[in-house]
Amino acid sequence: MAAVVQLARVLPMRVVIAAGTLLGTAFYWFDRPHRRLAIRNLRAAFPLRSERECEAIARGMFAHFGRLLTVLLKFSTMQPREMLAHVEFEGEERVRAAHAHGRGVLLFTGHFGFWEINALVHALEIQPMAVLARPLDNPLLHDLLESVRRRTGNSVIYRRGAIRRVLRALGDNQAVAILIDQHIHSTDAVYVDFFNRPAATTSALAALAIRTGAPVVPVFALPQPGGRFRMVYEHAVEPPRADDPDAIRAFTQRCTDVLEMYVRRYPDLWLWMHRRWREVDEGAQVKGMFPQARAEEN
Repeated sequence: MAAVVQLARVLPMRVVIAAGTLLGTAFYWFDRPHRRLAIRNLRAAFPLRSERECEAIARGMFAHFGRLLTVLLKFSTMQPREMLAHVEFEGEERVRAAHAHGRGVLLFTGHFGFWEINALVHALEIQPMAVLARPLDNPLLHDLLESVRRRTGNSVIYRRGAIRRVLRALGDNQAVAILIDQHIHSTDAVYVDFFNRPAATTSALAALAIRTGAPVVPVFALPQPGGRFRMVYEHAVEPPRADDPDAIRAFTQRCTDVLEMYVRRYPDLWLWMHRRWREVDEGAQVKGMFPQARAEEN
C-alpha cells in the first residue's frame, strides 16, 4: 500500500483520475455480484429507463468509485495549499451562518460524489469537523483511512458509544458529519421513502438536531472538469414543528429527499451496489469490491 501511495504522490491528477477510471471499470466487468446488484437497484429506482441506460449508469458508477479511491490516495499526499488548489466552494457561507447560532452544525451527505475529499478540505476552508464513521474489518485499510481523515485536523467518532462525544462536539460549536444512506439494522432506524421504496435509515441525524437545535446542512462534493472538485453546501433543512409527534421520521424524510434529489441529478455518483433496500432479496449476500463495516457496528 505504501508503494501505491508513493506512486499517487508523483502522478499528475489527470493520470490519477484515468487510473481510477480503469480500476473501477475493471471491477464492473469482473465483480459480477456487485454489477448485478447495482443494475437491479437502478431498474427499481428508474423504472422508465431502459436496460441499456441502467447498465451505462452502473458502469459509470463503478468508474466513479475507482476514481474516488485513487483521488483520495492522491489527496492524502498533498499539502493543504495543494488540496485547496483543486477545489472550489459553493454555499460555504451557509455553514458559517449556521455556526453563528453557537449550537454546532450537523452536516450530512451519502456515499455520493467525493464525500471523503469534502471532509479534508472543509477543515482547511472553514474549520475541522468530527466525522461519524464505522470501523472497517481490514485493519490496514482502517488505519489508512483514519490517518487520511485526520490529516487536516478532523476527528473521527465511531458509532458505538458515540453520543456523548457528538454532543460534546456540538456543544463546542463544532460540525459533525453523518452519512445517512446505509441500511440500519438497529432499533434506532426509521423507515423513509428513498426512490419510492421504504428504506431503513438512521434516526441519529434527526434526533440530534431536535435535541440540540443544531442546524442541519446538506453537503455534496461534485467532480468538475480538469481534475477539480466543487463542494456544495445547500440551505439548512427546515426542522418539523416542535409538537409534531412524528418529528424524527419527518425530519429524516426531508434530509433523505435532499439526498435523493442529488442522486437523481447525478445517478452515476451514488453507491448503487449497496444493498440499501434489505427487504428485497434479503438472503443474497454480496461481497467483493469494498470493505465492510465491522458486524457489531451495523
